[in-house]
Amino acid sequence: MKVSASSLLPILRSDTVGDILAHLFLAPDEHVTLSDLAVAVETSLPTAVREVDRMVAAGLLVEERVGRARRVWPNQESPLYRPLAELVALTYGPKPVLERALAAVYGVERAFIYGSWAARYLGEPGDAPNDVDVLVVGEPDADELFAIADEARASLRREVNIQSVRPAVWHNPASKDAFLAHVRSRPLVELTIKGARS
Repeated sequence: MKVSASSLLPILRSDTVGDILAHLFLAPDEHVTLSDLAVAVETSLPTAVREVDRMVAAGLLVEERVGRARRVWPNQESPLYRPLAELVALTYGPKPVLERALAAVYGVERAFIYGSWAARYLGEPGDAPNDVDVLVVGEPDADELFAIADEARASLRREVNIQSVRPAVWHNPASKDAFLAHVRSRPLVELTIKGARS
């Protein structure tokens, strides 16, 4: 299977590499098993193993074996750690950062990134995104979403805009809401919200 080069960061061989780096480098104190990593970045275990092996060999990741499992995390002693973490935050960071943040918010049913970041992530060519647009389906506290947008803005070094819509409106196919029609007509990246409390 031919893998396309990354549209968000064309120096990478694939989006899977970017997703792996973002998942690990944006939570550097977490030690992640390869099976959990594969699930988190939505790839096969053999692909995750192959990419992690390359990163371990290059000194970007540290690994340990616990029984039959391998756990990995970023090598913070590497001279590449800090610049790579910053680069990954700017490109692939929105998905893992927002997934982790929104998982703790009561009332979130689903969440999506839309706009230019979603378009680049899904392979549509164009300029680097200036901001990250997020749509939350549910009835979360507006102040909590504002705080998450503020924290994500600091972590991702770009503007983060979070809008929310009630589930009844999102699930209504007859809705004449122009904003939602526009969002649905463009690329959408659904966030995996583990432990969301709706």
